[in-house]
Amino acid sequence: MASPSAIISSSVIAERFEALRAESRRALVCYVTAGHPDADSSLDILHALEQGGADIIELGVPFSDPIADGPVIQASSQRALEKGMTFDRSLELLERAALRTPVVIFSYLNPILAAGPDALTRARDAGAAGILITDIPVGADPEREEWLGAGPLDFIRLVAPTTPLPRMAEIARHGSGFVYLISRLGVTGVSESVPAHLPETVRRLRSTTTLPVCVGFGISNGAQARSVGKIADGVVVGSALVTAAGKSAEAVLSLTRTLRTALDD
Repeated sequence: MASPSAIISSSVIAERFEALRAESRRALVCYVTAGHPDADSSLDILHALEQGGADIIELGVPFSDPIADGPVIQASSQRALEKGMTFDRSLELLERAALRTPVVIFSYLNPILAAGPDALTRARDAGAAGILITDIPVGADPEREEWLGAGPLDFIRLVAPTTPLPRMAEIARHGSGFVYLISRLGVTGVSESVPAHLPETVRRLRSTTTLPVCVGFGISNGAQARSVGKIADGVVVGSALVTAAGKSAEAVLSLTRTLRTALDD
């Protein structure tokens, strides 16, 4: 399996983290589902995320069996599918948005495979900078991991909090852009508090890689973002933003600004 580490320094995601590091700031990584609540609203929501101060936007491709996602994102995915959102239409949405903020395509493997061998190139041409596949652990499918890792997008890898140290190192070695550390076991969703074990988990992961570490799952408000920002290079917020997206782009803008202010305090 090829490691893309040789090209990390030239990626727009790496450039964003370098700029943040120079300013002693933390990255705000924001997830929304493409096509939720509808395509036109999605366009406004993407612009609201950028206006509100998101450093990286994760654009979720809706999928019929989102097993790693909690009820909020599952419902948003189902609604988007019912309104006809697909991988190709997600790319059309991204191209229309013409964002300056780096965008990571967030997907399960099946929609990417169904999109064909040029899926990664088309995603890049539409404006994507990275890709994250939730259901392809390191070593599970070397051929497809090679394809993803050698492609034109940063290949973001997931690390669970229970991952042993050698496995953490292997996962990080076969990724680029940043490492997404899952803060807790289970599916996505809003959580009441930050897990007590998180600082030690971040410390262990940092000992295995020079890639930025971003923490997600359960972060939903400014206080949690500030707490995680003290120990990680970035925070990932998903379910809370998807809930806001179901209300309005203005609600997304307000929450994004709140998270941005908390991280910059």
